[in-house]
Amino acid sequence: MEKIDIISSCLVQMANNGNNKSMSRMDLTPWDLQFLLLDPIQKGILFHKPESQQLRNTIIDHLKNTLSHTLSFFPPLAGRLGTAVVGNGDNAVSYFVDCNNAGAEFTHAVAAEVCVSDISEPNYVPEIVSSFFPLNGVSNIDGISKPLFGVQVTELVDGFFISCTANHAVIDGTSFWHFFNSWSEISRGFDKISKMPLFEKWFPNNCNDGLILLPPLEQNNLLPKSHVMVPQLLQRVFHFSKESVAKLKAKANSEAGSDKIISSLQVVSAHLWRSVARNKSRNRQSPQINTQEEEVCCIMLFVVGARARIPLGDGYFGNGTYIAKTSISETELLGKGLGYVGLKINEFVASQNREEVVKFVEDWIEKPTIVRKGSIGNCTLAITSSPRHNVYGNDFGWGKPIAVRSGRSQKFDGKMTTFPAAEDGGIDVEVCLAAETMQAMENDAEFLDAFENY
Repeated sequence: MEKIDIISSCLVQMANNGNNKSMSRMDLTPWDLQFLLLDPIQKGILFHKPESQQLRNTIIDHLKNTLSHTLSFFPPLAGRLGTAVVGNGDNAVSYFVDCNNAGAEFTHAVAAEVCVSDISEPNYVPEIVSSFFPLNGVSNIDGISKPLFGVQVTELVDGFFISCTANHAVIDGTSFWHFFNSWSEISRGFDKISKMPLFEKWFPNNCNDGLILLPPLEQNNLLPKSHVMVPQLLQRVFHFSKESVAKLKAKANSEAGSDKIISSLQVVSAHLWRSVARNKSRNRQSPQINTQEEEVCCIMLFVVGARARIPLGDGYFGNGTYIAKTSISETELLGKGLGYVGLKINEFVASQNREEVVKFVEDWIEKPTIVRKGSIGNCTLAITSSPRHNVYGNDFGWGKPIAVRSGRSQKFDGKMTTFPAAEDGGIDVEVCLAAETMQAMENDAEFLDAFENY
């Protein structure tokens, strides 16, 4: 059995080079605070080893030094969560990021028996991949004492896997890849990064001075439940090539017969939603017996971006997302066709306009809702991350990555993690499903029809 050895682990502080030296704290918005009890973001990219033996010999020190330099542009990631108890005896708590330069975690590991092909080629994501990530088992709320950001560089027989774990109460996927992209620039020899982060936070009018008070989490029964039954899960990356996406879009838009154009991500989401629901229905252990024929409701969760809707400045640092859901009956989902479902998704996304984004934040301030672990898994499908992130532009100085994978954090039955494909125009989806649903999808002719040479 393949194993992984931890060679070293340390804290890396940001370099003392004058970047953002006056930044002492960063306020947190409702978009940030809603994720306090969830797991961090975990994403990593796979590389072949550099051809240069000299670079191979110095790569760990090089990555550690360039990480320190990059952190100087992003002081919050070298800090910790801070708290302040405020109020008249009710122990209300304010959370913020203390930019104290306590440091990010850096781990060097070796998987001496694992090759690049062992990660990139199997149908299912190998279990060992989860050990390629730092800070496993840490929740966002643990950022009070644990690092807000961690890096692990795992050396393989013929490659490297560079992963990052980031506190999701501090940043979202857009800021995560902003940092990753910036780090790769510094690693290639840049003195400055191409896009500076903007730390000025956006708050609605009903928030006074950015101060948001939360009741103690324990007293409000908000802490995550420790015992949750989880089915056996399988993870697999389905590759929708540029041609596959075009084929699905042509079919959906033709069926919809609307002047609204169903986008690439919307049509891939519709295709996955229908297939997952169809195969869950087939695998249902005991068919519903109900004289009134109670309908099954299929729920889809979307991570809605606020940056373009507010709009926020380019480089806005932190979270700029919230979770929205739409639903449809199983009969409607499976009986109406790809175009109908794609158009429903298109209309739902269009409904999430600036007014809806502002309303979410204003309502949250009036009645804060902390998302529980396990609560977002109560759906047929959840579409997360984005194929717009710059994943394959992360060249650290010896070539572009060949694959991307996520860690074990926040995995549940029905989670779909979207990435750009290595070639332009394609979409890769890391699908996490109960084993029986995954195996049924792999024999679902309608689902497989989207792929060439399956």
